[in-house]
Amino acid sequence: MKMDNTDIKILMELQKDSRLSIRELSKRINLSPPSVTERIRKLEDSGVIEGYTIKINEKALDMSIQCIIQIDLKNSKFDKFKEFIYNHPRVIFCYRIAGHSCILVKLSTKSILEIEKFVDEVSTLDATTSTNIIFSEVPINKSVGKFFSFFED
Repeated sequence: MKMDNTDIKILMELQKDSRLSIRELSKRINLSPPSVTERIRKLEDSGVIEGYTIKINEKALDMSIQCIIQIDLKNSKFDKFKEFIYNHPRVIFCYRIAGHSCILVKLSTKSILEIEKFVDEVSTLDATTSTNIIFSEVPINKSVGKFFSFFED
């Protein structure tokens, strides 16, 4: 989809607050409500906007221990792994990757024991793991504007 500065402004405003009304969004970008509605529909239909969501603070839920686990898994066990990981209550993300390991998982837990239990369960799938405890997150600019070289954030 070809986008212009108005589309980018819409995305940036929605990224700041996806609960904005069309009327408020229209005021902020100086465009009529019907035009904003049409542009948002096009952004959604083209897949640029995949959905609207909230961000959960895991620490507020007493899940203050986070880790990244690298997993080496036999290909024959991948389907069983997908079943295991799909509804796991502590998994924040899971990627199938190329490189030293084949799976990368982030957990958010209440205790080290939960991490150990996860590793034990994954090991039953004929997998090896390497666990890295997260101390802190290094902030990065998550603004949609940084993806467009012609638009300054």
